[in-house]
Amino acid sequence: MTTAFFHDERCLWHGGGNFAFTLPVGGFVQPGGGLPESPETKRRLVNLLRVSGLMAELAEQSALPTSRDDLLRVHPAAYLDAFKAASDAGGGEMGPRAPFGAGGFEIAALSAGLAKGALFAVLEGRARNAYALARPPGHHCLPAQPMGFCLLANIAVAIRAAQAAGLAQRIAVVDWDVHHGNGTEAIFYEDPEVLTISLHQEHNFPLDTGDAGARGAGAGRGANINIPLPPGTGHASYLEAMERLVLPALVRFRPDVIVIACGFDASAVDPLGRMLASAETFRLMTRALMGAADALCGGRLVAVHEGGYSEVHVPFCGHAVLEELSASTIHAPDPLAATLAARQPGPEWVAHVSAHLGRLAAALG
Repeated sequence: MTTAFFHDERCLWHGGGNFAFTLPVGGFVQPGGGLPESPETKRRLVNLLRVSGLMAELAEQSALPTSRDDLLRVHPAAYLDAFKAASDAGGGEMGPRAPFGAGGFEIAALSAGLAKGALFAVLEGRARNAYALARPPGHHCLPAQPMGFCLLANIAVAIRAAQAAGLAQRIAVVDWDVHHGNGTEAIFYEDPEVLTISLHQEHNFPLDTGDAGARGAGAGRGANINIPLPPGTGHASYLEAMERLVLPALVRFRPDVIVIACGFDASAVDPLGRMLASAETFRLMTRALMGAADALCGGRLVAVHEGGYSEVHVPFCGHAVLEELSASTIHAPDPLAATLAARQPGPEWVAHVSAHLGRLAAALG
């Protein structure tokens, strides 16, 4: 079996309107280049995969949009109806930092469909592992409110569809996007069958979620793990967090499949994060989760694209993840590797973060 790669050009046609960075144009805000969540990071990843030759080793495909029944397992009908009406009327903004244009509903349903397609391909044994280049992203979207560029909860929709189909029951989500996966957390907060783990820059976005004390509620108490990290955490400390907190949590939970909320905005050159990760960081985190999947759930691992806003660096970070998933010998060297290696935190800061991780590990028990 091969690594499946799900993408669709139509997802790159999603647009958010006239913005300068995250600010709507008007008054004293001069028109700019649009939202940082642009199609170019994803398009350049696809182009790099083709130029390097790695795409030829992947099972490249699209998927059907998610059905209304799939969406209703996560999102209330009133939200879906309002989103569709606004989309048909030319677009709008129904939540903070989540604008969309005409046809936005259909594109978001296709993005969620790519996530579902990737998860089903692995669970049905049609692929060893899979990557979904979903756009718009999904991990901030609440059941009844979009936010942070996320219009539908892609991963949550895919998980509920898989559970409904009887393909898996216990599912772990490891979210390494630089921003807290508050939407995924909220959807599964009381669900003991879905483990949600978020490694994120502390108090980046959203400002008021992602604290380590948020552990789930009711029957889901203990099935939510937040790992807030200080700005400038760096490569070594990301790997330490995986080793000390993420992997042991997966062993305790013993999932049927692991899903990565695969954001690349912890990259050292991302405009919306300050975490100093390199392409090698994402490669080695992928390797660690592949090892966990091999040991716990027959290798079943799915990555769903979330954030990442450096048009230059995201393609190399994504390529590194896909090199690892596919066990390919094709390599696209990170052109920033030497620069980022020279700018990693010193031993005192690494020790400081290590102590922070130790406190988080102790709290988890």
